[in-house]
Amino acid sequence: MTDTRQLPVPDGLDGMRVDAGLSRLLGLSRTVVAALAEDGRVAVDGRTAGKSDRLIAGSWLEVSLPEPEEPAAISGPVEVVAGLTVLHADDDIIVVDKPVGVAAHPSPGWTGPTVVGGLAALGYRLSTSGAAERQGIVHRLDVGTTGVMVVAASERAYTALKRAFKERTVDKRYHAVCQGHPDPSSGTIDAPIDRHPRHDYRYAVVANGRPSVTHYDTVEAFRAASLLDIRLETGRTHQIRVHLSAVRHPCVGDITYGADPTLSQRLGLTRQWLHARALGFDHPSDGRWVEFVSPYPADLEVALDRLREP
Repeated sequence: MTDTRQLPVPDGLDGMRVDAGLSRLLGLSRTVVAALAEDGRVAVDGRTAGKSDRLIAGSWLEVSLPEPEEPAAISGPVEVVAGLTVLHADDDIIVVDKPVGVAAHPSPGWTGPTVVGGLAALGYRLSTSGAAERQGIVHRLDVGTTGVMVVAASERAYTALKRAFKERTVDKRYHAVCQGHPDPSSGTIDAPIDRHPRHDYRYAVVANGRPSVTHYDTVEAFRAASLLDIRLETGRTHQIRVHLSAVRHPCVGDITYGADPTLSQRLGLTRQWLHARALGFDHPSDGRWVEFVSPYPADLEVALDRLREP
């Protein structure tokens, strides 16, 4: 399949080489245009034109462009994921307890297990709305963050849950252990977030970032750290990790965002102490409020026990 463009040479391209002129006219690189000319896909007034031929204003151009290639599908392994627990499932939603080291869905560069692949391996059908690799996914947790997630099983659930997350009617509760003791012990961090200006894999508080609001309460204080109950008003990538780091109380174990590696080692942590504790929302089928809670995984429990030691 080809896409043929036919048009007159504009006055502004008079005298230019074919590769330079068509590059400007069609928004293609000169290399691509040169390849088209070499393949005989460029004609001027009915005659095949070479890449170095000169254009004449008013002459008739005919360019045969190949159909754009379909983007390669992003896929991941369909396999049972160790530790992935289904907390609830019905015709509309599947609520899972996501273990550490598992991504929500396949993405470029990620070859590990995913929630989507794990549920498919267990025989669950997911909503087909959205991109193929993100079927059913209405929100995400970082690979290194554990806890409760909801996945849409039906199309109506996908639509309703996406709207609920956008309109901030979902109650998202996280527990985090941060270094030190936040002052005040309960408060709100309201600071815009966007990609880090120098490190693509990180995010940061930046003046022109997206509005981001995190509410926190101290549940338990230890000598070197605090257990926080956190409610997200927005859902930016790495939001809790970025906000806690910005106020100089990074999540324990979160080396990427400035955590003390010595403390992390003492507590046996190889990732941030951050857990999606509870998730509440209106059920898409009948609007009743439902809430699901995830217990702490073993590595986070062990770290807590060590913090409590006298």
